[in-house]
Amino acid sequence: MKFSKLYAPTAKEAPKDASLASHKFLLRAGYAEQVGSGLYNFLPLGKRVLENIKNIVKEELDEAGAQEISMSFVTSADLWRESGRFDVYGKELLRFKDRKENDFVLSPTNEESVVALVRGKVTSYKQLPLNLYQINTKFRDEARPRFGLLRGREFLMKDGYSFHANAEDLDREFDLMEKTYSKIFTRLGLNFRAVRADSGAIGGSGSKEFMVLANSGEDDIIVCENCDYAANIEAATRAKRTTQAERPEADAAKFLTPNAKTIKDVAEFFRVDEFYCIKAVIKKAIFIDAKGEKSEKIVVFFVRGEDELQEVKAQNACAALELADATEAEIAAAGLVGGFCGPVGLRGVEFYIDKELRGESQMICGANERDYHFVGVSVSSFNAERFKDLTAVKAGDKCPCCGGNLSVSKGIEVGHIFKLGTKYSEPMGATFLDENGKAKPFIMGCYGIGVSRLVAVAVEASHDEKGIIWNETLAPFKFEIIVSNLKDEEGVKFAQGLYEDLRGAGVSVLLDDRNERFGVKMSEFELMGFPYAVIVGKGLAEGTVELVTRDGLAKETVKASEILARLKSL
Repeated sequence: MKFSKLYAPTAKEAPKDASLASHKFLLRAGYAEQVGSGLYNFLPLGKRVLENIKNIVKEELDEAGAQEISMSFVTSADLWRESGRFDVYGKELLRFKDRKENDFVLSPTNEESVVALVRGKVTSYKQLPLNLYQINTKFRDEARPRFGLLRGREFLMKDGYSFHANAEDLDREFDLMEKTYSKIFTRLGLNFRAVRADSGAIGGSGSKEFMVLANSGEDDIIVCENCDYAANIEAATRAKRTTQAERPEADAAKFLTPNAKTIKDVAEFFRVDEFYCIKAVIKKAIFIDAKGEKSEKIVVFFVRGEDELQEVKAQNACAALELADATEAEIAAAGLVGGFCGPVGLRGVEFYIDKELRGESQMICGANERDYHFVGVSVSSFNAERFKDLTAVKAGDKCPCCGGNLSVSKGIEVGHIFKLGTKYSEPMGATFLDENGKAKPFIMGCYGIGVSRLVAVAVEASHDEKGIIWNETLAPFKFEIIVSNLKDEEGVKFAQGLYEDLRGAGVSVLLDDRNERFGVKMSEFELMGFPYAVIVGKGLAEGTVELVTRDGLAKETVKASEILARLKSL
């Protein structure tokens, strides 16, 4: 490609709302353009990067035995009603009617569509397993689209779905997809971790996220410093905490504790470590039933005094759509006493206790009476269903696998794999006949990769103050040939010959043949981020050219007669 023919409108300034490097550089360098809130066009350079990613994704999935399909972006709302998600998915699901008043959605994901695709067609266990995938447009009506391609409303996603006769075969495919995804992200040259994760709106019995480590990441990842344990903060667990602090000893009793509303107040009042106190976190849980009707109620969560509640875990514990802070009036209306709430004798309200507190003794908690606390409490007489994993794991906690120290890293999600089980096949009546001729719902898995998001993720992972630094796998062009002076006929002739030789060898190369100042050409090379540039300038008279490596901007003088062989070796 000659630069004079390339459509890549560049800009000196980034949009005012661009805060991340990927958002700034992809728009400034002419890889993409914004056409609306969370909506982007890919220009030729961006499309080349996108195709590089898609090709690697497709190659590895095909090798793993998955089969590519393409489903309609527009989906009938009737399918979403069958699964029960139409009314409960939230405002991110864009719903609309056609001219005949039929309801449709713009697909954010395609579990319902793929179930309908195989329902009644795959009828026997002999036709299983089956793994179908597509690389297709998706739409989620984000309330606050931001960060460019990282959090847009319309995006390109690889979504795959597998069908199985039993849970054991799902486990096999899940492990295969984990290995396949690891191959994909390794080939893309990304520093990533596969982490345990919450299943979120997709649902299912288990999931893993693939996170690219980046300082600009939105997600907190808990990582073990000794073993390969890694988990999203929403799903992270830890070895049970211990302390060297002396355990208080007291007969079970109720104590007057005037104005001791906080854990710090209580610990200071009794002169004990916060480890031995029980903290109450009161939330308003919001629910939406199958008919789309909204309801809410107060729920109390109890954690150790020095811990914090992890809200996604709490939300899952009570099966709420979301949690909100409860007001003082709502707390009082529920019959609770703010600052003095405890699990002992608590009536008339739903509550859960962190599982690490189970069996603990000599604890201190609120007495559900203003200015009073219980001491000497044993957390042993509650039903098993009260105990849930509620605590936010933090740096310094111990690994649940090896006991090593846990630390917190920042990451950007690029892939997610789920064990769906029968969450979609059962309500949608998608069954097959097993070995005994009995109808059973499909056991399903789901596997996603944010393809367009990966363009931005790669920039977040590799850039400097001047612009993008593409690795050779993703770069739209591997080499750029820059002629410093178009009036130098010998230089132009040499550059043209080198360009043709590289093209003939099947190498992606861009020849900057524009009548622009050399400084402009170099600035745009640095901004666009191609791995290497060959500078054809004054040195050609002495038989040399300059080779610039974008990563670090290292410069090397190479004999003109040897540059073709050198580039081929790269």
